[in-house]
Amino acid sequence: MLIERQARRLIADALDYSRVVLVLGARQVGKSTLTKQIATSDHPAAVITLDDLVTREAARADPHGFIAGLRGPVLIDEVQRVPDLLYAIKEAVDEDPAPGRFLLTGSANIFTAPKISESLAGRVRRIELWPLAQSEIHRSTRNFVDCLFASEPPQVSGAPVGREAFVEVVARGGYPAVRALDERQRRHWYRDYVQGIVERDLRDIASAQKLSEMPKLIRLLAAHSAKLLDYRGLASDLQISDKTVSAYIELLRTIFLVHIVPAWRPGLRTRELHAPKLYLTDTGLLAQQLGADRHRIAEDDQLTGHALETFCGMEILKHQSWASEDCALRHYRAHDDEIDIVLESQSGDLAAIEVKARASIRERDWRVMKKLRDARPGRFKAGVVLYAGSQTIPLGDRMWAVPISGLWS
Repeated sequence: MLIERQARRLIADALDYSRVVLVLGARQVGKSTLTKQIATSDHPAAVITLDDLVTREAARADPHGFIAGLRGPVLIDEVQRVPDLLYAIKEAVDEDPAPGRFLLTGSANIFTAPKISESLAGRVRRIELWPLAQSEIHRSTRNFVDCLFASEPPQVSGAPVGREAFVEVVARGGYPAVRALDERQRRHWYRDYVQGIVERDLRDIASAQKLSEMPKLIRLLAAHSAKLLDYRGLASDLQISDKTVSAYIELLRTIFLVHIVPAWRPGLRTRELHAPKLYLTDTGLLAQQLGADRHRIAEDDQLTGHALETFCGMEILKHQSWASEDCALRHYRAHDDEIDIVLESQSGDLAAIEVKARASIRERDWRVMKKLRDARPGRFKAGVVLYAGSQTIPLGDRMWAVPISGLWS
């Protein structure tokens, strides 16, 4: 049974006003399935896939002629495989600015190339699609991010207690293809997935040297997920330059295998001076890369915390992508103060989230969020400690402890 994706409404709405709509995301997150649903019902369109060799070669040989030969709205799948098509699409939509002419998908963020970004500026609506959110799997319509900015976090009772509350969803991950697989089958699927990414997708978009180092880098990033990004440390481990590590991480970011979380600071100018965090974008992939099953995630304290924070961070990022409140996801660290996730709206309103793998919490778990609330009383909307307890508990003015399942209840 197909799972309804929250991004479907965003895409359908964008086709009503934007000449080009581009759906970006990693391979196997469901872009083709979702956009083909839209192209056969919500906004009827012809379907072309550039994974097909004959079609791809025809598009490469004559991009402008290929686009000129299309009639009516069209879905072009995996457009990053022939980037020159985007220049032809620009000319086509400049000649005919009717909305909804092109629905595109891409497994690589082709807009990292300045010329392409400039060519479609003002003509394209970009929508990111991530692996399945738990709220989509559980068919919940509540948006966790919007709840926080409304100062109304989910009121949960009777949730599972302890690490069993989250180890299965963390170990499984959110790729649609793994939902029906057992643990051994998932392990093989994720291994083949990474191998395919390195052998095909990265070579499609980069001429980088020593791509043989990429699998080792992905394993290292899995071990460092939800931690501060340390280019020099990673370079030392790999025995390559930190400049090369930075370039490789940018490649992984381009194909949506990692997500960079910038630092938050009260002053706008100082934010870029502080180290970002990095998330591997799926915890099923993280577990496979570290050789960890659900039991190890439950029992190995060195792994549990950063795997759970990665999971919660990515679930919140997914909610952010379709939230009504337009906001940025950041982290905060200054001296001994740290907050795992800070959400900041366009108006400057704030929500803060701490993640704990315990079934009980202590006052120190929300101490820094309380300081932030008191420092910005008019802007602070909610502070939440996501924990492995059974119910939502008030912790004070605009602060709550919420079970992890509040992300999908």
